[in-house]
Amino acid sequence: MASSAERDNPRSAKRVAVVGAGVSGLAAAYTLKSHGLDVTVFEAEARAGGRLKSVSHDGLVWDEGANTMTASELEVKELIEALGLQGKQQFPNSQHKRYIAKNGKPVLVPTNPAALLKTQLLSARSKIQLIFEPFMWKRSDPSRVCDENYTESVGSFFERHFGQEVVDYLIDPFVGGTSAADPESLSILHTFPELWDLEKRFGSIIAGAFKSKLFSKPDKTSQRKVKVASRKDKHKRGSFSFLGGMQTLTDALCKELGQDDLKLNSKVLTLAYNHDGSSSSQNWSISCASNQNIEAVDAVIMTAPLCNVKEMKITKRATPFPLNFLPEVTYVPLSVIITTFRKENVKRPLEGFGVLVPSKEQQNGLKTLGTLFSSMMFPDRAPSDLHLYTTFVGGTRNTDLAKASTDELKSIVTSDLRNLLGAEGEPTFVNHFYWSKGFPLYGRNYASVLQAIDKMEKDLPGFFYAGNHKGGLSVGKAIASGCKAADLVITYLNSSSENNIVPDK
Repeated sequence: MASSAERDNPRSAKRVAVVGAGVSGLAAAYTLKSHGLDVTVFEAEARAGGRLKSVSHDGLVWDEGANTMTASELEVKELIEALGLQGKQQFPNSQHKRYIAKNGKPVLVPTNPAALLKTQLLSARSKIQLIFEPFMWKRSDPSRVCDENYTESVGSFFERHFGQEVVDYLIDPFVGGTSAADPESLSILHTFPELWDLEKRFGSIIAGAFKSKLFSKPDKTSQRKVKVASRKDKHKRGSFSFLGGMQTLTDALCKELGQDDLKLNSKVLTLAYNHDGSSSSQNWSISCASNQNIEAVDAVIMTAPLCNVKEMKITKRATPFPLNFLPEVTYVPLSVIITTFRKENVKRPLEGFGVLVPSKEQQNGLKTLGTLFSSMMFPDRAPSDLHLYTTFVGGTRNTDLAKASTDELKSIVTSDLRNLLGAEGEPTFVNHFYWSKGFPLYGRNYASVLQAIDKMEKDLPGFFYAGNHKGGLSVGKAIASGCKAADLVITYLNSSSENNIVPDK
């Protein structure tokens, strides 16, 4: 990574196990290896990449998991640069043209104040409430601001600031498209911690966002990196993918790690912390289903879902470490349906990123969460005579529908695309992929999940957790989580080396 030369390397003999080969685990492993550590990644499935899964078939390229990402996190920019993937980045055509369905038809999402005044998405009353939010929410009455002990929903939070219509036609489709959840099922504190903090500091979300950006003072290193990135990418901002799909990123990480450091079909069964107070290294042992050998390591980064962690047997100095304090995590199911239509059969094609469907539009017969215009964004993803669409169904809105048959989902998607885009007839190609655990739900009781993760890290020396259960659901946040866990391991191992003991957390 770009900052590796600035850190002290732990002794090369140090070994680290990373459990899970999703993007957070692979990013953590790559960071550790770039610092000279011996890293082994254990993955229960037959493939690496986790939720980044790209498919090529008969001239089509599609993603069955995440379709795009952003480089909002510094760790993402550094990783892409270190892997030499800048030349493979793909930025969508007309990506700022995004649509939300209203009254059964797609409406362009406003991207500036002038467009906001003209949009048909919101009534005049809602527009006025948006414009005057900074004046209505001056930081004068602390009682109006939610506190960390109040488990307010995303829906309630935005309704207080902007009204119900904004929740119904902006917030609802947005969270449905990014987390497959509905506003009332999500915690504002855990889903949008930055906005929760803005309200706490400033009262107004809009004024707070403006002030925090205007008066923030990044450190000199960050300023230098931002300036360099701005010069290189001033025309390349926003969401992006890669040539060949999002899996290009995880494939590059796997290539850097090498086959010897990546063990597939290796479900971890036991973890044991064995340190007895001596100065000996390799205080953890790990065993998995595919291998009778027990691996000895100095630290562990866990990125597996908590539902899988609960199945593992963990001991601490030969004493069972019960995991009964881990709460049940709710996972949101999701189906991804790929369809193609001949261009002459799509009567109202739209340029842009895609269309999101609010929950209220179910009354107008729309049952999907939204559709990405995949071949509009990336023309090389389909032959020139076809439109390729990626549609999402299910989530908290229609949990049972996520588990429906391919034929039923094909009918639903075809109906929605007919209404939204004028797609006539049957699709020429259909592919269906079902994620039974698409996303962990950042619900109103999610604090208990984070507290449980914190307890594991505190009670198990050399154990660190990363992934989308902690810190955010986006690809960028998952990468940042893995990189930060790797940095903590490096600090931990340096500390234990300097003191000749492993510090007990």
